[in-house]
Order: sequence, then C-alpha cells, then structure tokens
Amino acid sequence: MAPIERIARFMETLDSQFLNDSFAGGEVVLIENFPPYVFEGGDAVARWATGFAEHAKNIRDLRHSFGDPHDFHQDGELAFLSLPTTWRGTIGARSFIETGGWAFVLVKHAGSWRVRNYGWAVTGVALKARAS
Repeated sequence: MAPIERIARFMETLDSQFLNDSFAGGEVVLIENFPPYVFEGGDAVARWATGFAEHAKNIRDLRHSFGDPHDFHQDGELAFLSLPTTWRGTIGARSFIETGGWAFVLVKHAGSWRVRNYGWAVTGVALKARAS
C-alpha cells in the first residue's frame, strides 16, 4: 500500500517528492477522469502529474481515505487489487465528496512494490454548500 498512499499524498499536496519510488520504471499506463484520460509510455507519470495539477487547481483541502482492499491477487512479481477510495475537498464555496475505486497493478522492483498501472472510476459525487 505504500506506493498507493504516496500517490494519494501527491494528489493532496502536489508535492512531487511523494512520487519518488511510487511508479514502476518504463511503460506505465494510467486511466483517469481528466483529459487525455489515458496516460501511457515512458513519460506517462510526468504528463499525469501535470494533468492532475491542472485538474485540481481549484480544489482546496483535498484529502483521501481508503476502504479495505478487494480482489487481491499476487502472481510472483505482479499483484492486483481494487481499492475503494473517498476524496473530500472544497471547490469555491462548495464542499464535495467523491467516491470511487482504483484498480491497481503493482510490480516488485528492487525489493519494493511500485505501481505499473491503475484505472480510476468515480462511483458517486455529492456537492453541498460549505458552512459559513
């Protein structure tokens, strides 16, 4: 879970130090809910990080929580899991809660796990006026 937690911390802070040792080297494929939706290739992580920063530029106080992992499978140096995730934050005067799931493929590299692929799917969004 460590590389997944670091990716979420990057998304909350936009501090690129959290991406160190989070993703596998080489070919990475990420599926997201912001353009261009599919980030793949050797520069996928850099393009995704830039795209996420643009996507989140008006979001404040972003924070995440994870549910229990599901459908965990490991086959040697590869592992798969799906992870229920809740994001909370504010956009302007409105707070939001976004629920969804991440499907991850991790690869073992130099004794630690790193994310090779993920796909994000939103399953619900709730918006409400922020209390004054």
